[in-house]
Amino acid sequence: MTSSELWTRETADRYDAEEAENSSPAVLEPTLDLLAELAGDGRALEFAIGTGRVGVPLRRRGVPVTGIELSEPMAVVLRRKADEKTLPVVIGDMATTVVAGEFTLVYLVYNTISNLLTQDEQVACFENAARHLAPGGRFVIELVVPPLRFLPPGQVAVPFDVSERHLGFDTFDLVEQLLVSHHFTRDDDGRYRRGASRHRYAWPAELDLMARIAGLELERRIGDWDGTPFTDDSAKHISVWRKPD
Repeated sequence: MTSSELWTRETADRYDAEEAENSSPAVLEPTLDLLAELAGDGRALEFAIGTGRVGVPLRRRGVPVTGIELSEPMAVVLRRKADEKTLPVVIGDMATTVVAGEFTLVYLVYNTISNLLTQDEQVACFENAARHLAPGGRFVIELVVPPLRFLPPGQVAVPFDVSERHLGFDTFDLVEQLLVSHHFTRDDDGRYRRGASRHRYAWPAELDLMARIAGLELERRIGDWDGTPFTDDSAKHISVWRKPD
């Protein structure tokens, strides 16, 4: 098992409700459009498939999808949407778990590579993606750009959501390149629930070097799933690396 923190049954059971906005057609359709285009007529492998927010609708589009998921409770929720024959899922970590066959697309969305808390494990994740790709296949990552520009000297916290039902902020360890995302969520009974998760942030250039170590080449980088150009002001990036023929 890698350093990724394990999602519990309680967290898995409420995940889809809390991510309803990110599962809406307005958010999800551009994601599916690009992934389906990159998969072409081949198979897709999703690292950290979770409850199937992306993998299940991508399968409905006709793309054969297989998933790797560390948390069994998350996979149980996915099983309510698609059976094993429709969408196979292997329980394991995304850095070392191997599934049979070759894929034209391996993808890792929603900042999930940051769940691997060491650089070595993130490199291993790239190597695992390359291991599964057919020649000419692509590895896609969606990841936020570390918001360190918002940190004045002496400050270690940056808010990322201040809304009626949720307060979220990140605290940074700049030496270890780690952050902790803190969440205060108001439930229907009016009480607040606190949660926190650890992540290792990485810059796009660092990911490019990881890709190079794994034998992959950067093909394109955009600022969102709609294809907006990646600029100095982009809050996240979608990066596509290709395995040479």
